[in-house]
Amino acid sequence: MPPVFPFLPQRLTGLVEIAGNLNWTWNREARRLFAAIDQQLWTRYRHDPYQLLTQVGPERLAQCAADPAFLAQYDAVMRWSQSESSPAQTWFVQRFREHSRETIAYFCAEFGVHHTVPIYSGGLGVLAGDHCKTASDLGVPLVGVGILYRRGYFDQEVRADGWQEDTDMPFDVARTVLEPVEGTAGAPHLVVVRTAGRDVFVRAWRLRVGRVTLYLLDTNLEPNHPDDRLLLSRLYAGGPALRLKQEWLLGVGGVRVLRALGIAPAAWHANEGHASFMFVERVRERVAAGVAFADAVREVRAASTFTTHTPVPAGHDTFPADDLVACTGPVWDELGVDRETFLRIGRHPSDSSGAFHMTAAAIRLSRRVNAVSRVHGVVTRKLWASLWPGRREVDLPVTHVTNGVHLATWMSNSIMRLLDAHLGQGWGNRVDDPALWDDVLQLDAQKLWDVHCWQKGRLLVHMREQARIAFTNHTREAARLAGTGVLLDPEALTLCFARRFATYKRANLLFHDVERLLRIVGNPSHPVQVIFAGKAHPADGPGKQMLQEVYQATRDPRFEGRLAFLEDYDMHLAHVLVQGADVWLNVPRVPMEASGTSGMKAALNGVPQLSTVDGWWEEGFNGHNGWAIAPLPGESAAEDDAAAADQLYELLETSVVPMFYARDAAGLPQRWIQMMRHALRAAGLRFTSRRMLMEYVTDFYVPSMRGEATGEEAPTG
Repeated sequence: MPPVFPFLPQRLTGLVEIAGNLNWTWNREARRLFAAIDQQLWTRYRHDPYQLLTQVGPERLAQCAADPAFLAQYDAVMRWSQSESSPAQTWFVQRFREHSRETIAYFCAEFGVHHTVPIYSGGLGVLAGDHCKTASDLGVPLVGVGILYRRGYFDQEVRADGWQEDTDMPFDVARTVLEPVEGTAGAPHLVVVRTAGRDVFVRAWRLRVGRVTLYLLDTNLEPNHPDDRLLLSRLYAGGPALRLKQEWLLGVGGVRVLRALGIAPAAWHANEGHASFMFVERVRERVAAGVAFADAVREVRAASTFTTHTPVPAGHDTFPADDLVACTGPVWDELGVDRETFLRIGRHPSDSSGAFHMTAAAIRLSRRVNAVSRVHGVVTRKLWASLWPGRREVDLPVTHVTNGVHLATWMSNSIMRLLDAHLGQGWGNRVDDPALWDDVLQLDAQKLWDVHCWQKGRLLVHMREQARIAFTNHTREAARLAGTGVLLDPEALTLCFARRFATYKRANLLFHDVERLLRIVGNPSHPVQVIFAGKAHPADGPGKQMLQEVYQATRDPRFEGRLAFLEDYDMHLAHVLVQGADVWLNVPRVPMEASGTSGMKAALNGVPQLSTVDGWWEEGFNGHNGWAIAPLPGESAAEDDAAAADQLYELLETSVVPMFYARDAAGLPQRWIQMMRHALRAAGLRFTSRRMLMEYVTDFYVPSMRGEATGEEAPTG
């Protein structure tokens, strides 16, 4: 249940209802309503309405309840909130009315909906959150299933020597929008899942995301063994044995929770291989109902979609066969097969170790398999070709749906207001019209530049305030404050690199030739600044070393305070960065970046990207919306890095920096502003989650609901 707010006037009790559904996070008027209560508190508590309503004084609330302007705004948001409870006029109902009472189950190990529910680590979770938000917008009858990580991912603190410390900071569930779901006769648990020889009681928490409901699993219950209460407490922590149990509970427990709630999905979607046991549990159900194993597999496959998100081996979970059996017990007996047949579901033909591959299992048990960009589709078919021996890679039944981002979440209020004035009120209802985005190319240069400069200034103010807090709390001494961005110049060209610190993402590529970088950064007439943010996985030693290298460079006086590292990267900080950067920097080693959605978020704010040609940029770069580092692979990773770094420096020196500083008589960088327009147009036209989800619905979900065959049987390899 939500917190109690004793000072909230009766006239404003609807604020609790608005705050209790996270669709307020992508409604401009709802956000503006909370900010109007107390702008300083709203900023201090990082846009958390529960914290705001707890901390604001009763006098201010009484003033709001007596203010006609505030009440008019409040009533309008309440009417919107009530209208959002019905899918009647949505795209899905109008297009697929006959399926509007059916359900699509969407399983994912993490969901990034808002930073106040920190159960995500990065791109996969934020993509899942955007998927759910868009399903709400379109009226897609989706239900999400995930895990409530009470201790979240981890909170990042960086030592003076630059080494990342992974701190544990549990969040208070009682101070969030999460609602407990009661079991039978008021029992706290909904289902029981046996793992590692013990019965584990599983409950669920409800998270309302507009018209979509997420059910998050939790084992922190008194009847459970003390060790089992912590099974789902941390995201991607504790090693493979714990991860295996988490995935077993997600897949098996998730299906059983839906059954306990009376939800019978007509289509099922596993977002990454972490959820593969969802397919296994459904096969077990069908066998228990008297269906032969082979027929049960065919039935499950017919309604199943699987999305793979990475070509990086570490992103595909594999578990030793003995560990799997220890976790699951003799589940093959319930499947009506022998042990070897069960293990073969997750067998990789090219792996002689006998390990169980979660991705291989998902591919075998799904009829519809997709990658997350065009180039990732090519890479995925190559990686998994051995599952279809004798077939050409180009003919393999693995397609792609290029990722997109949720426009209303990631486009700033300021850019939206600019589009209101240029495109007319209600332009958000016409986003499927290409002509709308063509019209963006006529945005007034002065107005667009003014909005961008304001957002860039807001980013720098945010950085200074965070540095001030750290200094006040004695977590940063004065000598280390330079690297927090307090010396950054609002007039200087500012690049942002913000993402997970995995080695293939090459956060340190800029430092390949330090002397050349010093000349670029320290140019007295055309200076360049770079802001870094991101976390390394707790178990990724090389990633932490790369972060340390970057962090130490931001404290190097040779760079004159023009480099900064921002700690504890999360969705809240991401918003400020994608809105305030001049250039979004993305330099992964090709072809390791499956999609890379952060550049899309920046582009929705008119920020061009400088990137290697990988992931979405292979489709999105058109020569007018940013810059591309062409693939020039060497015979080794070192040669590849050297070639990419040389191109990066060359682009900065000959194109990016000169274009930014070339001003007309009015002081405007006209060519740069035109590139900003093109960045905004390309992202809005082709790279939103609206387009993405429409493709999933039309090509995957509805065919599953209709029982349409694809002509493809299970892989034979």
